[in-house]
Amino acid sequence: MSTGALVQDTGAAKGPGPAGDVDEVIAELSRHPSGRTSASPYETARLVSLAPWLPRHADRIQYLLAGQRPDGGWGGPDGYALVPTLSAVEGLIAALLRDEPVGWSSVAVHDAVDRGLRLLFDRAAGPATCPVPDLPAVDLIVPALVDRIADQLDDPPTQLARWRGAGAPPMPDGLDRQRLDRVRQLVGSGRPIPPKLLHALEILGPAARRAEGVTATAAGPVGASPAATAAWLGDPDGTQSAPLDYLIRVLGEHDGAVPCATPITVFERGWALSTLARAGVLPAVPPELTAALREALGPDGAATGPGLPTDADTTAVTLYTLALLGHATDPTCLSRFDTGEHFGTWQGEDGSSVTTNAHVLEAFGRCLGGDDPAAAPVLRRLTGWLLDRQQLDGRWSDRWHASSYYATYCVVLALREYGGPSAHAAVQRAVTWVLDSQRADGSWGRWRSTPEETAYGLLVLLAAPPSPTIQAAGVVAARRLSTMQDEATDTPLWHDKDLYHPTVIVRAAVAAARASAAARLSGSAHISDSRWSAPLEGNSGHC
Repeated sequence: MSTGALVQDTGAAKGPGPAGDVDEVIAELSRHPSGRTSASPYETARLVSLAPWLPRHADRIQYLLAGQRPDGGWGGPDGYALVPTLSAVEGLIAALLRDEPVGWSSVAVHDAVDRGLRLLFDRAAGPATCPVPDLPAVDLIVPALVDRIADQLDDPPTQLARWRGAGAPPMPDGLDRQRLDRVRQLVGSGRPIPPKLLHALEILGPAARRAEGVTATAAGPVGASPAATAAWLGDPDGTQSAPLDYLIRVLGEHDGAVPCATPITVFERGWALSTLARAGVLPAVPPELTAALREALGPDGAATGPGLPTDADTTAVTLYTLALLGHATDPTCLSRFDTGEHFGTWQGEDGSSVTTNAHVLEAFGRCLGGDDPAAAPVLRRLTGWLLDRQQLDGRWSDRWHASSYYATYCVVLALREYGGPSAHAAVQRAVTWVLDSQRADGSWGRWRSTPEETAYGLLVLLAAPPSPTIQAAGVVAARRLSTMQDEATDTPLWHDKDLYHPTVIVRAAVAAARASAAARLSGSAHISDSRWSAPLEGNSGHC
């Protein structure tokens, strides 16, 4: 099918409802070119510790105090609390040891640290008792912060005297200091730091300052990370610089707090546009967005943000999105990530990602077509690799997202289009899992119902062959999703150094699900929208 069938006419007036949601996503991509993502307790606490000289220091402390959970932790449930809680506790102790309280209460900070330490040292129910989530650099961040807290408790602030000599908070089974020790030795030797480590450069503490071989990008960031940038910059010398400008700009965008990664321009635009296109509800795209994606794609691929290495995931989604927009590009730049079995997210990746490989499958399938002699072997190999990683209950899980609904959505849509007959049974098992795990109100969620996970569940059902069961479940899900938009349910589910919420990417998934449901389930009360009037054809074939 031609690309034109995927891009719907945008002549209808903007307004509330599914069509208006889609229009707003497209407008947001141009309105905030750096991308929109949630603030990070982990990253913000690193600035409290490493860069108290930055503007709005007190606001960052207040952000941490406001974000502490009743149990004393920060961040997500279970093991997801470990990294942000360690970071918040270390940062707040640093503030007590160093600062005169201006704009914040030392009593409130002491209480927050005390409660955080009690949770961290809880060997029965603390976050160290849970499996370690597969977060980037977690095996470096945790031991670095554990060691730092142990040092702080050797001579703690007066208010925390009861913790004197408590030692290091326990680490989960399977984590140790070996890799951190190797990185420290590498930096001490003056040898180059691998680019993939720059995103977590702050784990080096003072040794990160102007580290050998590390330079800020022209736009300012080091490793696309405010914490890494602040650690590299060190104490200011009174001169203005691109890294300092970058940090001040990011602080202004998040009321003094900071996200784990910014800017995320290519990532946000690729994911949002491809999500809308897969659902068949992508309106005309402003030429500048297409041009920017084309510029982001170099001979080595595309990177999520400045200072990060190119990766197969961002590259594949960029290729796929451009092909959908009528700008097909040879996908062989992905070959540098090919391990011979699957595609690594980046070169030298520890582990593997099913969503990265689902996106690579789509990129080769869309750009070259299943009959192309260069694509067919890759499509067969990736299909088999993905099928081998399906769980017994039908779902897939992934290292870049806390919810199996995201991974299952990515793999199902890729296999549906480019997996061929060998994938049909696996797709059906996945659809069955989605149906079986739907909540009574029509929603989905790992820990609780969220609009994001409900959108993924609904999009999986809409991709399946129609049946009365799927129709009924889809109608209930679409109605529930239409009511969830006004609820404060921006649950962080995406993996970085801690969990985060990419606002526009999630909004695109919700908009795609609502608009697609309005077309495919038209005739069911309360979800119809005249702008999407017919089911989308299959989109396999050449660009």
